[in-house]
Amino acid sequence: MLAAVVRDFAEPVRIEEVNIPEPGVGQVRVKVEASGLCHTDIHAANGEWPVKPKLPFIPGHEGIGIVEVVGKGVTGIKEGDRVALPWLGYACGNCEYCNSGWETLCQSQFNTGYSIDGTHAEYTIGYAKHIVKVPDGISPLDAAPLTCAGVTTYKAVKMSGARPSDLVAIFGIGGLGHLALQYAKVTGATVVAVDLFNKKLQLAKELGADYVVNARYQDPVEEIKKLGGADAAISVAVSPKAFEQAFHSLRRGGRLVLVALPADNYMQLPIFETVFNGIQVIGSIVGTRTDLEETFQLHAEGRTKVIYETRHLHQVHEAFEEVEKAQTKARLVFKL
Repeated sequence: MLAAVVRDFAEPVRIEEVNIPEPGVGQVRVKVEASGLCHTDIHAANGEWPVKPKLPFIPGHEGIGIVEVVGKGVTGIKEGDRVALPWLGYACGNCEYCNSGWETLCQSQFNTGYSIDGTHAEYTIGYAKHIVKVPDGISPLDAAPLTCAGVTTYKAVKMSGARPSDLVAIFGIGGLGHLALQYAKVTGATVVAVDLFNKKLQLAKELGADYVVNARYQDPVEEIKKLGGADAAISVAVSPKAFEQAFHSLRRGGRLVLVALPADNYMQLPIFETVFNGIQVIGSIVGTRTDLEETFQLHAEGRTKVIYETRHLHQVHEAFEEVEKAQTKARLVFKL
């Protein structure tokens, strides 16, 4: 089968012919139809995070495909099912986190495309208990970005506590932000979109943003404060400056939700203003299987729209470069 393989962090990812994997106990083999490209895939391929993947590995964690082979001990999933293989590839199911609805914090978890081989390949293996069925009527190309970008921002909006009376600011309108904006609108909140590019802000307007701010030419803190300040600000822009602007755009009692993972790992957080203004700073990481099921349900009901462009797996180098240079409209999906 064809797969994108990382053999050295200092070398480009390779497209290679590798053996088709066989499922073990509790696993299934999936014929991949579509695999979304997330910036995390690039971080993984470059070995940029403190805990690095074990070489060699296949990246990708927005995989959609058809179950082809079912391993021993599998229940609830059968051959022919269309499923999603998300970032949370496996969690123990027994720890305090798993048993309290926080499986994404499980300390024994495996991550698809990072600690286990991922979905930028013609076939892949998934743990049956941690894949999610894709409802009828959702195309694989739509479902792929929802499997990470969708569920991640859906969870972030949940964590923000957004309500119909709230003003919610979304910093960064791209692969994640264009979905975060829509989930905030689903809550009934008024939404202000912040980005550096007019084409992204035009997309935000098309998707229902009530206000837009071009941070290249306007001070987003000042503009949002004119609106009364944000009740919640969600930062999916990979820049510490965006996080800091999001913080300062909040009204008293506001909530800052951190989602993006900038290469520059730190932001400045003023303690006095945080304490005296009663600001909450919240880290939000992906979502659970239930969150993904809800994300799919919203899309099946026609309440969200996924903006994507397709690429072939042979174009992986060009696709990585497009994402790194922020040249994409929203999300890229490899069509297999």
